[in-house]
Amino acid sequence: MAEHREHARVPVELKVVYARMNRFFADYTRNLSRGGAFVLSREPLPIGTRIALKLTLPSLGEPIALEGEVVRHGPEAEPGMGIRFAWVDERARAEFEALVGRLMRESLGPGVASALLGEPEAGRKP
Repeated sequence: MAEHREHARVPVELKVVYARMNRFFADYTRNLSRGGAFVLSREPLPIGTRIALKLTLPSLGEPIALEGEVVRHGPEAEPGMGIRFAWVDERARAEFEALVGRLMRESLGPGVASALLGEPEAGRKP
């Protein structure tokens, strides 16, 4: 199956809380990118659903509030939903993208993260 994703992903399990029609859900991410996340869920929301969600990172005091849209469902072997983030504020997008970059460097190492993010490695000239 060909990869069509715009952004590199980092495998990371983060708690995500979201609501739909006065019902709250708490699940976990399988991976995260600058553009979205895959949320493991036995009850994925319908494709096209717009949701507000909060990601919890242990290193941050407060969860990160995000908005997104369900764009795909996972296979039966891995039930869940692909969420594409929607941004109304460019500053918030830039801050989140920097956070994902930091998570990638911590998880994958600076060389691999720089290659995935399309950035020159620290100490190397472009």
